[in-house]
Amino acid sequence: MPERLFVCTPSKLGAYADCPRRYRYSYVDRPAPPKGPPWAHNSLGASVHTALKNWYALAPDRRRPEVLGTLLKGTWVREGYRDDEQERDAFRRALSWLESYVAGLDPADEPVGVERVVAVKTAVLAFNGRTDRIDSRPGPDGRPELVIVDYKTGRTGLDSDDARGSQALALYAYAAERVFRRPCRRVELHHLPTGTVAAHEHSPESLQRQLTRAEDTARDIMAAERAVAGGADPDAAFPTEPGPRCGWCDYRRTCPAGAQAPGKDPWAAVERPTEPE
Repeated sequence: MPERLFVCTPSKLGAYADCPRRYRYSYVDRPAPPKGPPWAHNSLGASVHTALKNWYALAPDRRRPEVLGTLLKGTWVREGYRDDEQERDAFRRALSWLESYVAGLDPADEPVGVERVVAVKTAVLAFNGRTDRIDSRPGPDGRPELVIVDYKTGRTGLDSDDARGSQALALYAYAAERVFRRPCRRVELHHLPTGTVAAHEHSPESLQRQLTRAEDTARDIMAAERAVAGGADPDAAFPTEPGPRCGWCDYRRTCPAGAQAPGKDPWAAVERPTEPE
């Protein structure tokens, strides 16, 4: 019998790559351990992403900067902030990012997809993921090609190495090319706080390398899951290496190793002026 396909999203693959123990807590243990409190930076990012989605849902003649305040209020997620003052400051910053960003957009441009799910099956994976935006632009030969656009709101600026190394963007491109039957090689990270774009032009070979890497991760996950189902120690099958990242983990209080790391306040990543990513 052929082995079952591993159903996954970029976040599912990324969870294991970051920490197998976190993957286990998220996707294997049932009931799942309780998470810590919501993170303010996740609330901020979700609010901005949804505001941009709703901006594109408007008719082109209504896509004006002055509607952004209303859109952001309508999508604002309040969880995780230290107090009302910090939340108001985050709202003002988010609105300024959006205003600067849409000033560089042509309201008449219609993306191929906004918050569009793309999916593909391989010999190992049944992959699906939701892209922030898929654009259509002229390629080197003048024919239209697809471009994957991903919005970022973290504090740290990004460069072409981040775009090149992003497995999620590569998998989106690989899937979009097959869904729409049009070339999709360019991936872009749009960093709203700085107004910068980090881009990379993939080749068929580089996309295949990222796909192979994802399939290797999937095989490791399935092997670990089989081991646990067969009676292996879950901690041994899904190990962890404590480090600074543990302070930001939703399951730090559950994980004996992660609990040794100092925890971060839910609002720490939106503090000014010297906040972490």
